[in-house]
Formats: sequence, structure tokens, C-alpha cells
Amino acid sequence: MQWFFAVERRVTRVALELSIVALAVIVALTFYQVVTRFVFGHPSAWSEVAARSAMMWMVFLGLAAAFRQGAMIAVDFLIDVGPKPLRQVLTIVIAIASLTFLAMLIWYGTAMALRVQRQNLAGLEISIAWVYAALPAGALLAVPGVIARTIVSFTGQDDVRSDDLKDVEGQV
Repeated sequence: MQWFFAVERRVTRVALELSIVALAVIVALTFYQVVTRFVFGHPSAWSEVAARSAMMWMVFLGLAAAFRQGAMIAVDFLIDVGPKPLRQVLTIVIAIASLTFLAMLIWYGTAMALRVQRQNLAGLEISIAWVYAALPAGALLAVPGVIARTIVSFTGQDDVRSDDLKDVEGQV
């Protein structure tokens, strides 16, 4: 079990770090867009599209950390108030629902990326498939976090140190 938590910790940390990089790219591209539009009077044709694409990657890479930390919308009230058997059942139901949703993102995100692979982003000579690939990639990286969070809810031991993720957040 320790190997799973070690892998999950690494996957979540890398996904969060890449999400932070994507945020920095969004800020830089948006700043560039504003300067070219309002200072030079000639807006860049590619920076807005690139910033939106980076936003897609930021959001879906951030899924891994959000699921692991329990930051996604949850039915905490029912879990906290109910008796222990109900809490365990709800925890499993929520995990199954989350994994089902992630599986759908992987399946349909891959299908969408394959469907648009011959189309290019406006202003860029890059396939739209690279943007759509954020859906299955982010969902795939989030699966270990959902499983780890479920295991931790039953064992009560958080083997994945939350400090690992807070260290990354503190670097921003």
C-alpha cells in the first residue's frame, strides 16, 4: 500500500506543479495580449487562444490535487451527521460516482481529441486535439487521488502528507 501512496503523492504533486506553470503562462499571455491591444493598437492573433488553451490544462491538471485534498463539492453534511455505517456507504458511493465521472472524461475526452485532431486552433498552427487532451489527461491523473482519499477515509491515516501539496502552493 505504501507504494501506491508514494506514486499518488508524486502524481498529484507533478499535476499541481504543472497546473501552477499553466497559470503563470496564462498571466504572461494575457498581459502580452493587453499590451499589444491597448499600447500598440494591434492585438495579437494567437495569445488569447493560447491563454484559453492553457486555462483548460490548468483546470484539468488541478483536478488531481482538488480530488486528493477533498476540495471538490461533496455531501459533507450527510457524511458528518450520519452514523458510521452510513458514512462508509456514502464515502463509497461518492468514490464510485467520482471514478465514473473521471472514466467518462477519459473516454469522451479521448474521443473528442481524436475527432478534432485535423483541425487547428485559430491563429496557431497547433491541433485542437492538444487542448482537448487536457480532459483525459487531467482525469487520468485524478484517479489515484480519488482512490487514495477513499482509502484514507476508511483507515483514518493520511499517509499522503498534505504538507507535500502545501509546499507546492507556498512556492506560488
